[in-house]
Amino acid sequence: MEDSEQTNKEDILKLPRKRFFRQRAHANPFSDHDLIYPLKPEEMDWSPFYPKYFSKNSKDNTKKIDFIDVGCGYGGLLVALAPLFPDKLILGMEIRSKVEDYVKQRIDALRAQNKDDLYQNISVMRMNAMKFLPNFFEHGQLSKMFFLFPDPHFKRKKHKNRIISPNLLAEYAYLLKIGGLLYTATDVRELHEWMVEKCDNHPLFERIPDEELNDDPCIRCILHETEEGKKVARNKGDKHFAVYRRIQDPDE
Repeated sequence: MEDSEQTNKEDILKLPRKRFFRQRAHANPFSDHDLIYPLKPEEMDWSPFYPKYFSKNSKDNTKKIDFIDVGCGYGGLLVALAPLFPDKLILGMEIRSKVEDYVKQRIDALRAQNKDDLYQNISVMRMNAMKFLPNFFEHGQLSKMFFLFPDPHFKRKKHKNRIISPNLLAEYAYLLKIGGLLYTATDVRELHEWMVEKCDNHPLFERIPDEELNDDPCIRCILHETEEGKKVARNKGDKHFAVYRRIQDPDE
């Protein structure tokens, strides 16, 4: 029994290998992925995701998710942000089951390897962000949302699948607090121009000039710590990004 327990502990400490978790690069967001979600945010039990901060069925759970990485891939941004924002709860969202399994095992291993509660503030969930974000988060709850290297959906008839669109931006504005930030990044210029156009035209977002982002540590993480960012660098490609601030409704 002791040998078995020791083996289990050693397995937890090992970081997972990506080659055992490979899956198609993208998934159809309109397919039935048999996902479980709460009817409203207050019904969500976060204790399995952040055991340090939440207790099951406790009325004292006052902590809330601050940042979300939509389509988090293999979790590079989560891991990079965790020590930079130790007081913020950061959630990665990934629709592909094998990739979500990888990130979960990666976080479990990092938590086991590190002391001082490092990496207790990040977690991952399998979910379809195009459908269910309001089921998990309250109005004005989030302070940062990341949409990094999303599926370009090159064909015109597939543009409705893009994660940045007028309808979805209205939803993101609902979830972001005033002053909250929306980050986009891609290596596809046409998609970058699309996302910029949609965000520029939305009345609840204003673009932050690139020169004002020099001191934002998230930009370095986006461009250099994410798996896609590293891949683009290896291929000597271009990386385009834009950051938008949630502003007060001018009609209010």
